[in-house]
Amino acid sequence: MSYDLLSESDYRLLSAVWDHEPVGSGELVRLCRAAYGWQKSTTYTQLKRLEGKGLVRNENATVTALVSRAEVQGRESRSFVQRGFQGSLPGFVAAFLGGSRPLTDAEAEELKRLIDRHRG
Repeated sequence: MSYDLLSESDYRLLSAVWDHEPVGSGELVRLCRAAYGWQKSTTYTQLKRLEGKGLVRNENATVTALVSRAEVQGRESRSFVQRGFQGSLPGFVAAFLGGSRPLTDAEAEELKRLIDRHRG
């Protein structure tokens, strides 16, 4: 599946779909109005946009995602690290941790487990 990075509004609509799918398009309009203050036309414009990117399907007024949250988050994260840190994951982690609060022992252990699981 090929698509550009998602805008904030793309991600918001996808989140609503992921959280409620399969979801009727009318219900999606209500959800987006309540969560984001969107008008009906805004929701349908965003929906058409995501359909065009091949990320959702709106069939018989029922909307489903064609891509998982994990897939999108992985793609967006890799792109961010590539653009902002020339692909350096250690560079990203150093920048992320720089000047922030110290890691808790539980967070440090979880990061160690992730690194061990993904070691090549």
